[in-house]
Amino acid sequence: MRIRWGFSRQGSKYQHKAYFRNSVSSNNFISHDNEDISAFAVENYSALTELDRLIGLNKVKLLIKELMAYVLVQRARVEEHLTSEPMVLHMIFKGNPGTGKTTVARILGNFFREIGILSSGHLIEVERADLVGEYIGHTATRAKESIQKAVGGILFVDEAYSLARGGAKEFGREAIDCLVKGMEDNRDDLILILAGYKDEMEKLIRTNPGLQSRFPIHIDFPDYKLEELLEIAEKMLVEREYYFSTVARMKMEAILREYITLGYLKTGNARMVRNMIEKSIRKQAYRLVSKNTLSRDDLLTINTDDICEDLDYISSLKKK
Repeated sequence: MRIRWGFSRQGSKYQHKAYFRNSVSSNNFISHDNEDISAFAVENYSALTELDRLIGLNKVKLLIKELMAYVLVQRARVEEHLTSEPMVLHMIFKGNPGTGKTTVARILGNFFREIGILSSGHLIEVERADLVGEYIGHTATRAKESIQKAVGGILFVDEAYSLARGGAKEFGREAIDCLVKGMEDNRDDLILILAGYKDEMEKLIRTNPGLQSRFPIHIDFPDYKLEELLEIAEKMLVEREYYFSTVARMKMEAILREYITLGYLKTGNARMVRNMIEKSIRKQAYRLVSKNTLSRDDLLTINTDDICEDLDYISSLKKK
């Protein structure tokens, strides 16, 4: 059997090659090439390429690549009848909205499908309303339905901390018990990811000690920096075949800087940028329909009049 993988991280490049033969002998070896490599294509794992295309999230990417390497090595050790660690791949994702948690979860599903850990690798997203019922027995039914939909892939529970709110009669805690039982019953073909705000998720773990051992992988998703948000905005436009004028880009940068200063970023991030881009495209369309003639450049360009603050978003924050 021959396994080949490679990862790169900002500031250093490295490559690992592992070769395993059918019997344990002096011919078995693992080689490590620590030379500087400008790029390394991993043909067999498209999920890695998808991960590297994400903007920012450098620490998250490194942790995910370490996790991927760990899974590959454990699988290789099993193939060679060597002692291997039991792989418990259920995770806690901690971070503000719009920081890439769902996107990374989807990439992980694809990777685990590619290497045979999961049969399909699809992602099912649920929240409290999808799991918690209104009467006795209803919660168990809802939770089981969500688990069955996710078997073969990943069940992603957003704002999972909300399940622990309420008193002893609160059905949210019943949902947690059902999820734990479901992941145990389907341990060979289901991964559960609990996601939410960092402080809230850490409180969830503290108040439910049994979750710590069942969810050993914790990943923190930081807020995006200003330059990363600008890059995300420009990427969204390019994907839709638009681009900022120079002045429009400056205006977008000024608005985002103000959002960061005022602390609005904590509940927006890339999601907030997407809303702004979509509104800008609609404003551009409304501006263009009043013109008698349109050039190709008119259709491509987002100018300063098209850029506006996400007033609905700001209003919702001020009400909190």
